[in-house]
Amino acid sequence: MNKKYGLGKGLRALIPENTLEIGEESQKDIKYVNIDLIVANKSQPRKKFDKDKILELSQSIKEHGIIQPIVVNEIEDNTYSIIVGERRWRAAKLANIKEIPAIIMNLSDSEILEVSLIENIQRQDLNPIEEALAYKKLVTDLNLTQEELSNKIGKSRTTITNCMRLLNLDDRVQDYLIDGIITEGHGRALLSLESGDLQYKLAQTIIEKNLTVRDIEKLIRNFNSHKEPQQNRSKEQNVYYLDIKDKLENLFGTKVSLMDKKNKGKIEIEYYSQEDLQRILDILQI
Repeated sequence: MNKKYGLGKGLRALIPENTLEIGEESQKDIKYVNIDLIVANKSQPRKKFDKDKILELSQSIKEHGIIQPIVVNEIEDNTYSIIVGERRWRAAKLANIKEIPAIIMNLSDSEILEVSLIENIQRQDLNPIEEALAYKKLVTDLNLTQEELSNKIGKSRTTITNCMRLLNLDDRVQDYLIDGIITEGHGRALLSLESGDLQYKLAQTIIEKNLTVRDIEKLIRNFNSHKEPQQNRSKEQNVYYLDIKDKLENLFGTKVSLMDKKNKGKIEIEYYSQEDLQRILDILQI
């Protein structure tokens, strides 16, 4: 397959490779479909489309036409849901194109979900929160472990886990990540703060003072060093427990709390749905 399409192993397993290449043999697979009969995919992980880029693509389509067909699934009454190619569809509508070249598939709901999510992840143009939500949806809806997801999309489990941890950020901070106002590195640094209000306050400081990731890490270290300990523990103990906490959060892909007092305590692992609980149980092999 031509690498420029950036399609992952999940796509190759579900959509025959020759249907995604334009050549004499694959022309027979392409149909021209009335653009008004096509609807967006509700499982599309990309929620924010760059209007300028859509307009630029629309101008290209006016001049050169649609070089790569979209991939759709027939749903009912000769209507179709987009599996791959929503940007092209949006740009074609903007260019007042009446018919659009499409490859019509017959996939199950789970296959559509897998294809649409993996296709977007592999193209690497999602913002960090969209990418994290895509990982979470693949893990929960398709009942995958993070290791299985790692093998499917060719990204390390650590990368997936660290990305999903961004969903533990305050919603206002997540909005900054969605809009590209702060970076994923900033978001990961802010995760070391448990208070959502404090995360938001420091995120505003990042924006106002144009702080780097290293700057914010230093601020957080200084803040933690001057903070009164919740229990009567030495600095070495705090570092020890923070290291354990970080490793557990990387393992489970969710927020973990350690409460220690006089050599006994408890570990709390957060989950956000029954599917998320089952994912954690799978990691524990329970």
